[in-house]
Formats: sequence, C-alpha cells, structure tokens
Amino acid sequence: MSGFDEKRVVALLAADAYAQQLGVELVSVGSDEIVVAMEMRSEHLNFLGVGHGGVMFSLADCAFSLASNSAGDRAVAIDTHLVLTAAASEGDRLQARVREVSRGRTLGTYRAEVTRQDGRLAGLFTGTVYIS
Repeated sequence: MSGFDEKRVVALLAADAYAQQLGVELVSVGSDEIVVAMEMRSEHLNFLGVGHGGVMFSLADCAFSLASNSAGDRAVAIDTHLVLTAAASEGDRLQARVREVSRGRTLGTYRAEVTRQDGRLAGLFTGTVYIS
C-alpha cells in the first residue's frame, strides 16, 4: 500500500451528502489509516433509545468508502459485515478507523474499528470492494 491521498479523501467526503447529513467529520488521513467521527444525536436513536446499528454501519461504511476510493480507481462494495460489540448513546462521539488489509488489481479488503469516546470498541467492520 502506498498510503491514502488526503486531498482526494477530503474531496470525496465533501461530495457525500449522506455523510454530511449524518454529521461525519474527517479526523485524520495517515499513511496507513483514515479516521472519521460523528456524534450520536437524538435522530440516530432507535426505538429502544440507543444508537441505531445502521448509523454505526454508515459511519464505518463511510470510512471504508473513503479508503477504498482514495487511490483514484472506482471501488464499489461487494461484501460488507459489521459486528456490534457495544451500544452507543445520545451524545456519544464515535470514531471509525479504517485500514487496508489487502488490495489487488480487482479486489480490496478493508477493516474498520468503531470506538466510543471512552475507548470501548462498539463495532468491527470488514468490507471488500471490486476495483474497476
């Protein structure tokens, strides 16, 4: 892996209306990981009053999408998986850290960890993309 292109990542996130609606912010772009974050708001809660799993998935998926598309090739998800390991509550700040596991000519696999502000792992995401 040659690292993530920060300018491209910034442009991709700025063009993502759904991520903007959720309040996703870019925290950092490093040579081996991208970090995005968001605050769990009242509209992100499910009927049990805890953070909706779909919101946590969306945060991890956003990080995954930024990482897999930062090289300039078009990469589309063909498989994703999220394991929820802890609940999030209103006011929690969630961070998703994504790293590239492997990238070939046509397939790439990425792994993201979603953590709460207290450091607890809340979700573990794995995604594979088709690169065209």
